[in-house]
Amino acid sequence: MTPRDYRLNGTEGARAEQAGLASATWYASAIPRKRLKELMQRRNGPAIRDTLIWLGALIATGAWGYHAWGTWWAVPAFAAYGVLYGSACDSRWHECGHGTAFKTPWMNDVVYHLARFMVLRESTSWRWSHARHHTDTIIVGRDPEIAVPRPANLRNILLNFVYLPGGYSELRKTVIHATGRLPAGEETYIPEGERKSVCFTARIYVLIYLAFIAWAVAIRSFLPLMYVLLPSFYGAWLMIVFGLTQHAGLAEDVLDHRLNCRTVYMNPVLRFLYWNMNYHVEHHMYPMVPYHALPALHAELKADLPKPYPGLWAAYREIIPALLRQRKDPGYFVKRELPPSAPAMSLDAASVGQAG
Repeated sequence: MTPRDYRLNGTEGARAEQAGLASATWYASAIPRKRLKELMQRRNGPAIRDTLIWLGALIATGAWGYHAWGTWWAVPAFAAYGVLYGSACDSRWHECGHGTAFKTPWMNDVVYHLARFMVLRESTSWRWSHARHHTDTIIVGRDPEIAVPRPANLRNILLNFVYLPGGYSELRKTVIHATGRLPAGEETYIPEGERKSVCFTARIYVLIYLAFIAWAVAIRSFLPLMYVLLPSFYGAWLMIVFGLTQHAGLAEDVLDHRLNCRTVYMNPVLRFLYWNMNYHVEHHMYPMVPYHALPALHAELKADLPKPYPGLWAAYREIIPALLRQRKDPGYFVKRELPPSAPAMSLDAASVGQAG
């Protein structure tokens, strides 16, 4: 099978439009309207609590790292700080970008911009990128956030555990944005009226990066960079562990999130760090349900969904063999098994791929 063209300005985008896969109607599991309305209620309390715990842990581990600098105790201090900075930020920009984490809009905006900066992703362009991701989830040529194109590039996946290809790409895009230009493909989803904002935000990012680099040079120490910029790399590994469970190895070009997303059960600590994004099928079906209500949404929908994975290890027992097989057979994907009683979108009708 010839590898597909994942570029947003390539041939696959037009093919997706012709096939009716672009901006299409997606399958959604049934839920009583009254109950869904209850679950969609936005509240400040849970997000304020969780954000204060997160920021407090960042300050505490950062202070530990400062006082331990020059000793071996700095290693566990910055290991913890890095995960809180470079991984926990990912789910926080995500939820605040949807505007659902807090009831108060400005609170969503503050945490969104802070967490976006931490993950090295310019905030305005990614609002539009993520909107497209939800509109055209894993539709080739349309979704700008397909993390693992086929055939899987295992080298890049492994390097991304220290965010080398991903972080370098995001920094490069930010520099391009700061010059007032857009990288190829972004013009397909960023509106003309938003491009000045993209440029302005990118310039702020670049100035902060340069300020911290200049500070480190001036004092002849990496210490300032251990707090900003570097933790986006050395602390990104858990973000990748979480992120690969979302869609990797699953179907492309289907209009049913049960077939291209995973729900993975996790312990309370991981769910706190991930802000319940492990309930990923449910999130994609009903993205306006706040993160703190996703466990309850899961309870409402689970009879209609594929069996959840009991943990990360179970998910990776499927993901790793699938990615290895896709190296030789790019058409292969994991076909999720739907409950016998669940109404199903036809995989054959909705997909142009080849089931495994």
